[in-house]
Amino acid sequence: MKKAIGMVEFKTVSSGMRAADCMVKTAEVELLQADTVCPGKFLALISGDLSAVKAAVEAAAQQEAEQLIDRFVLGNPHDSIFSALFGSAEIDSPNALGVLETFSAAAAVVAADTAAKTALVDLIELRLARGMCGKSYLLLTGEVAAVEAAIEHAKQGAGEYGMFLDSAVIPRPDKKFWQKIL
Repeated sequence: MKKAIGMVEFKTVSSGMRAADCMVKTAEVELLQADTVCPGKFLALISGDLSAVKAAVEAAAQQEAEQLIDRFVLGNPHDSIFSALFGSAEIDSPNALGVLETFSAAAAVVAADTAAKTALVDLIELRLARGMCGKSYLLLTGEVAAVEAAIEHAKQGAGEYGMFLDSAVIPRPDKKFWQKIL
């Protein structure tokens, strides 16, 4: 995986598709995701060298500025972001559960990266706007103090543009509950 990722999130499918095309034409980037999410929004996630990702995200954001919801560029994303995004995270011994919900998909990814870099936690899932009416959330686990610290820092990252919605730390979730979310 390349060392930088970026995302643009748009209000409409047509503007999102034009933006995704613009990104891959602007710089040498890999298009990891380009699809429609609830409620008819469009996300495009790219990876590549930092300068290429910055240029591509900026070009797309400028081209479709009226429809832009949110965007980000992460120069050195935490490795666990990818398994949480693509549903391949393996959690052997869950402990406390941290949940953070945002108004945008981009804010959830930034919050997850912040959380993973703050404390010794495992990202479980990053749900980006699917079945959420455009909202997104992240799930993580670890020792209670680590989860609390990670969620607190992640709230600040997601709240930078007013995209933080809600969060919770559940110290000892019941095993029956864990079975449903893992």
